Amino acid sequence: MDVIVKVFGSEPPCAKCKMAHDVARKVREKIGEGIVVEKYSAFSEEGDKYGVMMTPTVVVQDEIAVVGKVPSEKKLEEIIRSKMIGE
Repeated sequence: MDVIVKVFGSEPPCAKCKMAHDVARKVREKIGEGIVVEKYSAFSEEGDKYGVMMTPTVVVQDEIAVVGKVPSEKKLEEIIRSKMIGE
């Protein structure tokens, strides 16, 4: 089963939002199969579902992982791998 990573940002995307999405894509490339990265506006219906108030916000497997900052690749990889093990 895929681990879903959702990156919520502003529209148009700010520099931090772009960086957060890039970090998520890099981690996906590093780990390989089993990760889906999705990008959303913080003001979307999906953003409302998670109560997104600050950008960027990164959600992994329906749990808010990072709010208001760009995660390091190492930290995001740890979060994603923990969700892969938990499946």
